[in-house]
Amino acid sequence: IRWSYNRGVDPNMNMIVRGLPGRDEEIAKIKQTIVNMGKLGIPVLEWNFYNHRAEDGYQQAPGRGGAGMTEFKYDRMKDLAPLPADGAPQNYEDTWKNLGYFLKEVIPVAEKNNVVMSVHPNDPPPPMSRGSAQVLNSFNDWKRLVETVNSPSNCMTWDCGVTRELGEDPIVVGNWLASRNRIGQVHFRNVNMRKPREDYTEVFPDNGDNDMYEVMKLLVKNNYKRLIFPEHPRGLAIDKLLPKGTNPTAAWAYNIGHCRPMLQIALRELRGM
Repeated sequence: IRWSYNRGVDPNMNMIVRGLPGRDEEIAKIKQTIVNMGKLGIPVLEWNFYNHRAEDGYQQAPGRGGAGMTEFKYDRMKDLAPLPADGAPQNYEDTWKNLGYFLKEVIPVAEKNNVVMSVHPNDPPPPMSRGSAQVLNSFNDWKRLVETVNSPSNCMTWDCGVTRELGEDPIVVGNWLASRNRIGQVHFRNVNMRKPREDYTEVFPDNGDNDMYEVMKLLVKNNYKRLIFPEHPRGLAIDKLLPKGTNPTAAWAYNIGHCRPMLQIALRELRGM
């Protein structure tokens, strides 16, 4: 379910996020999509719930070997005004009220149709973005989401990079979610965090604050069976030679080449496979 539209909030999703007239019609479309997914055997639907995404805090920075890193600093954007196209600024509890309404409408449909709804946490995760409060930018928020509608179809996309961005221990957070079977999919990436929620750099999987092997072992120990996505490839020089708009193929190969052996070693160590 998209949230973005020309760097703002998708107008249709905005009806749901802000509780505007027309939201029930939009939710009905999502319910039908879930029914269709169930018929087709598509197991997971990833979605987002932003009233504004804090992209204004991003900037490219040089990293290891001259590769391009993605750096986030909240100071770059914390004083920026709301965008008129997004609507009036929204406070925390009003946003949660609308999120709860959405969950209570769609999760029973997902459960009935054997579909998992996997929401991605706020990324970047500052508490405010363009005057609006963000509601999935802390571990307590993630717990609140899971507990709002207690269902195996109400899951998180567990991004261990975002977990570190929050200042949390990915192993603690991952075990909490996995032990409850509340991980819809995994985003397997690493960061160097300087100030929780406000100042960090996305880096290669093998040189950040997360121990990615421990993350992989956590998943194996908890018998996790869904997608592990080694996302956010870094900007390698060789990929810059490709035509504009081409996926960074060498960087993707690097991420996958790091992730796959982590899984193979964890399976051998923990299961003898």
